Amino acid sequence: MAEKASQDIKARPEQLIYAAILEKGMFIGLAVLLITFIIYAFGIIEPYIPLDEISRYWSMNVHDYLHHANIKGGWSWVRLLKYSDFLNFIGIAILAGVTIISYVAIIPILVRTKDWAYAIFAVAEVLILGLAASGLLAVGH
Repeated sequence: MAEKASQDIKARPEQLIYAAILEKGMFIGLAVLLITFIIYAFGIIEPYIPLDEISRYWSMNVHDYLHHANIKGGWSWVRLLKYSDFLNFIGIAILAGVTIISYVAIIPILVRTKDWAYAIFAVAEVLILGLAASGLLAVGH
């Protein structure tokens, strides 16, 4: 009987689309992380913090690190992408942002099927994650 019940459960179209986008985004993010790590590890591009100085920063909290390394917080890393130690942020941003993209992709389906509760939750999720990623809400400063 339990076997019959598990065969009747089917994923809804929005679940399949969400999962497909999440899977592709995850693989792209991981590939970018691997490539940027290789660039950093093999010294193909110069890092912002030289490798022989990096251990000096390990024991610092984030605020001290940013201050001593002369780095601004938030999205300022985008201006530092010419350095290999900041290239890995691209992969991290992809991994963090793929959830937002997945939700955006399913909203039209939820609206079309009049699944208003999930549509509202998906819109709210996009707005909340987008606001959090924007850096407009500065906490702990």
